[in-house]
Amino acid sequence: MIKMVVFDMAGTTVDENNVVYKTLMLAINEKGINVALDEVLAEGAGKEKLQAIRSVLAIKQIEDETLAKEIFERFLTMLDDAYAEQDIFEQPNATNVFNALRESGIAVVLNTGYNRQTAEALITKIGWQLDVNFDCLITASDVELNRPNPDMILLAMSQLGITDGSEVAKVGDSAIDIEEGQNAGCGLSIGITTGAHTPEQLRQANPDYIIGDLIELLGILENANKALV
Repeated sequence: MIKMVVFDMAGTTVDENNVVYKTLMLAINEKGINVALDEVLAEGAGKEKLQAIRSVLAIKQIEDETLAKEIFERFLTMLDDAYAEQDIFEQPNATNVFNALRESGIAVVLNTGYNRQTAEALITKIGWQLDVNFDCLITASDVELNRPNPDMILLAMSQLGITDGSEVAKVGDSAIDIEEGQNAGCGLSIGITTGAHTPEQLRQANPDYIIGDLIELLGILENANKALV
């Protein structure tokens, strides 16, 4: 039975018009490295952002840790400026789905490749509150190993007293989200098409389901839990 759902943020529950990956692209391009947004999304979506930069540089045959860290520091400054001006919204039905899950006794976890400062700023801007709209936030800066490693999900499970990964569902908009859920032994790993990756890209990670709207999750969980009763 599913007792906890772990949601990615940008592209899954948060609509920020891809400002993170657009900013990442600009920070890389500032160094004279020509990358397109599609390349940044394909290689960096869902990853901790320094690792995303490393991955994008790798497709240009660049392995330079000093350069990657310089781009990362510049990216953080640019992102703060972008978020100060950017309108941030929830993805359609996010709050309604959170509320429905919590009312049915299913814990809601937000996890993200952002650091905690950025994630909390986004949550505040949307107006979500801990213990009102969600039960736990786990960010890339809270763990040593990031996606596709399962550490963020395992930390959330530990904090909420869940010991069996089969009682957890993971929902995300990138293949690496799906891989993270699979590596954590999640009972369900679900891709959503509202963010970084296309259905074809998501399908390559072999999710249990691919959805186009968060509201579809409620029916999937209801049927999954009924099957186990």
